[in-house]
Amino acid sequence: MEPILPIYHQIRRYIKNEILDKAYEAKHQIPPENELAKQFKVNRITIRQAISSLVDEGLLTRVRGKGTFVTHDQALIQKMSLKNIGMTSELLLPLKRSKTLSVCLEKIEPPPVVREKLELPKREKYVTKIVRDRLVPEGFRAFTINYLPYALGRQLDLEELKKRPLLLILEEDLKINFSEAFQTIQASFADAEAAEHLGIPPGSQTLLTERIVYAENSKPVEMVRTIYEADQYKCCLSLKKIKMGSANTWVCQITK
Repeated sequence: MEPILPIYHQIRRYIKNEILDKAYEAKHQIPPENELAKQFKVNRITIRQAISSLVDEGLLTRVRGKGTFVTHDQALIQKMSLKNIGMTSELLLPLKRSKTLSVCLEKIEPPPVVREKLELPKREKYVTKIVRDRLVPEGFRAFTINYLPYALGRQLDLEELKKRPLLLILEEDLKINFSEAFQTIQASFADAEAAEHLGIPPGSQTLLTERIVYAENSKPVEMVRTIYEADQYKCCLSLKKIKMGSANTWVCQITK
């Protein structure tokens, strides 16, 4: 099954951006759960899940008998509103340690799942597809496929893609400010294309990582899939507990 960004996460992202963009001011009461459920055409459980996530993050506060309010902690809102929060550095860490062996850039009609995850309107007929083979320092190969809206992808230079990570090009050259990313890691099997690129038999076990990266306007900028042999991939995470607003939360950093 294709990993899709959960509905509650999309709603959480919308409310969070409303807060950071000052559509919901500090101490402002957000709409009741039933109104939000009607607005997004979902049940109240989904709305409650999205709100609870923002409460845990410190951006919202529940007041019994009154409703849910935006935090009064302006410092927290300002901190989360900063354009450069180091996210790109974290996402680029695995890429900086790899070497691009080959890259192919093409214009294609988007498969339905790509259209859905990039939230493309029907009028957009094409996307840019980038296929790359990488060599990871540990000595094994990684097969990566990137999809971008065509208007964005057509600005890319093939030679630059051989030298620099795509995220870095988007940020530094095309001046895109990223806000967040949603990533999944799951067990999979090599189809014919992946098997050929990785030099393994079709049907071999693989590990599939998929990431959708969002710009500040909450629009998806890139969908990327990277496939590794299952026994070769290793991801190490460092977790640190910090205080955000009135709540404690865990932040994660990729260490390898």
